[in-house]
Amino acid sequence: MNREDEWVRLERTSAFQELVKSKKAFIIPATIFFMAFYFGLPVLTGFTTVLNASAIGPISWAYVYAFAQFIMTWTLLHLYVSRANKWDVLVDRARSQAAEAEKEG
Repeated sequence: MNREDEWVRLERTSAFQELVKSKKAFIIPATIFFMAFYFGLPVLTGFTTVLNASAIGPISWAYVYAFAQFIMTWTLLHLYVSRANKWDVLVDRARSQAAEAEKEG
């Protein structure tokens, strides 16, 4: 049995299809949010004066936004790790289902 047959058997399992669907449902919106938030700072500071106002004493909103990017990155990291732990269960189920399909076929 070659690797291609193993891969085809694996990708036909319901657990693998659920895994791919679940990963896309998280990764695509998270990436879009990250990119919009990340590039929002240079766009807002470079082309507008929205972030020039004082937030706290001499600290402008631009610094608050920049610091918020660290918080956003750590938050996305923790969300991803918690989701990835759930995906590990689906990976194990997909492996089991593929092994069962091999025994049957």
